[in-house]
Amino acid sequence: MKPCFGYIRVSTQKQGEGVSLEAQKDAITVFASRNELTIAKWFEEKETAAKSGRPVFTGMLKQLKQGKAQGVIIHKIDRSARNLRDWAMFSELPDAGVSVFVATESLDFNSRGGRLTADIQAVIAADYIRNLREECIKGINGRLKQGLFPWGAPPGYLNQGGGKPKIPCPKTAPLIKLAFELYASRQYSYEMLLEELHRRGLRNTRGGKLTLCGLGNILQNPFYIGLMHVKSSGKTYQGIHEPIVPVSIWKRVQAIRNERSGPKSTRHNHLFMGLFRCGLCDKPMVPERQKGHVYYRCKRRGCATKTIREELLDDAIRQELGTLELNAKAQVRAQNTDKPETLIDLEEQRSALELRIKDEESRLGRLEDLLIDGTLNREAFARKQGNIQLRLAELRDELLKLPDVEALAAYNHQLAELRKSLVLLYDMANRAEKRMIVENVWPNRTVSRNEVSFKPYSWVKRVDSDPTLLGGAHERDAGRTLINLLHKLHTGQLAGI
Repeated sequence: MKPCFGYIRVSTQKQGEGVSLEAQKDAITVFASRNELTIAKWFEEKETAAKSGRPVFTGMLKQLKQGKAQGVIIHKIDRSARNLRDWAMFSELPDAGVSVFVATESLDFNSRGGRLTADIQAVIAADYIRNLREECIKGINGRLKQGLFPWGAPPGYLNQGGGKPKIPCPKTAPLIKLAFELYASRQYSYEMLLEELHRRGLRNTRGGKLTLCGLGNILQNPFYIGLMHVKSSGKTYQGIHEPIVPVSIWKRVQAIRNERSGPKSTRHNHLFMGLFRCGLCDKPMVPERQKGHVYYRCKRRGCATKTIREELLDDAIRQELGTLELNAKAQVRAQNTDKPETLIDLEEQRSALELRIKDEESRLGRLEDLLIDGTLNREAFARKQGNIQLRLAELRDELLKLPDVEALAAYNHQLAELRKSLVLLYDMANRAEKRMIVENVWPNRTVSRNEVSFKPYSWVKRVDSDPTLLGGAHERDAGRTLINLLHKLHTGQLAGI
């Protein structure tokens, strides 16, 4: 009896758990017994034949050419190869003296007609794969245009099945948002953030600890702000799933990642690192520890601003917060606000935002026309499309957050109440929380010689006289962040970020 190899294959691991491999093996065994052949060795593979380079298939061909067996039996032509490169190597086996048998068909590979028939079937199998790939791409593109993500849900989201948007996971979505907030505070390196997230319970799909690469993919993924970016095509699509990260925080994280200014894992993680600049030369005040104290130093040679101790900065912050605490008279003024004028102002902002959104959508349409006309290449189109989609996400987020006059008045009243005890709340905060308070009250913080100066957001100054004048979206985001933080500190709900 002629010794032969038996080769069986399925395209995926999932298929390999079914009966397909067993069915192929049974058919080959029956064929071998009828034709007085013996199976010297089985080669089993769970990988698609659409692309070349399958390790088991390549190893089998090598052993056949070395004379380890006199023939090979396959179930069908498309089980051996679905690409013409692999088929070319397989179909040359008869020329090397190796017999080729197909269990389900009577093909004679020693005759010109039999080999021609096999070649035609191989071409049909390859064309089937090409057509299947095109149809899959059409389906994927169709889902993306509908705002649906056709692949598995990223960390923080759950799958709902085909044709449905991903939904935030109640367990992991808050941790993903926390990851962005902590990294945006500039107090965490990747290593430190991994440890903190693992401590809080964030795991990968296998239940293990996230990797540095996995964390990097999360922090740069625009899916969390409602956009879907496809790396293979470079295109960005608007999703219909619920975002879990504010656009402003996502952009801040990207800026930190791009400038590589996030802190490294060092022994000293200084409290005000990256928060203050020199008021004379606009250079950052760099912290360093000397003789048990932390000093913030302007590194520009010859600058009149030398150093200032961390304790003095902390005292200056507490003193400045004390000047922002509202008194009873300011509370009365805050409650006597002229609402109709503010309502008109909010409506004007809403109309302006809607017009800007329409303009960006029109730009996106014109961009696609330029691509079709050949004026733009695909690389330039993908880059410009991504920028427009990001601006659209910002504008839609700003429109969504635009409050009505009653909600805005209640919101500012809450801020006014919390501002009665700003210094106390600051003292209650931990290091990361103190940084958040400083960043969300004063956008500009400088040191000139030995004097510390602060420039608060306009809404901090306005709220004393009119709590409904909160300015632009960036100021409102800062105000909301501060309110949430102060409220949690006030009620004891924050267990240390």
